[in-house]
Amino acid sequence: MSAAMFVNLPVADLDRAVEFFTALGFTAGPRQTGGDSAQLTLDGTTHLILHTPAAFAAFAGAEVCDTATSREVIVGLGVDRRERVDELVDVAVVAGGTSLGPGQDLGFMYMRGFRDLDGHQWSFLHLAG
Repeated sequence: MSAAMFVNLPVADLDRAVEFFTALGFTAGPRQTGGDSAQLTLDGTTHLILHTPAAFAAFAGAEVCDTATSREVIVGLGVDRRERVDELVDVAVVAGGTSLGPGQDLGFMYMRGFRDLDGHQWSFLHLAG
């Protein structure tokens, strides 16, 4: 099966969130008419759709969760080498994100997490070859 992934997230400041994810290597794409959503692309199959909270709630048909007290999802992105995991989390921190601590070597996988500007949890990971 060939499939593309579209991760949809609510963000408090759409412009600032676009800048944050652009720093991590996403390419900004089209904005929804009205300016309530923005699409970013990591590669041909991985896309991120950022929405204002009201637009996300309307799209999801539910309230936006409070990222300070709960997690709706943890997004993991694989990279080509172990060192890139730490490099990208460091970029996320410089851009305003929060590191979740040192990397974890699980033998088959090395990963390190961070929270973005809106508290959504992300991990970069490298799978051992």
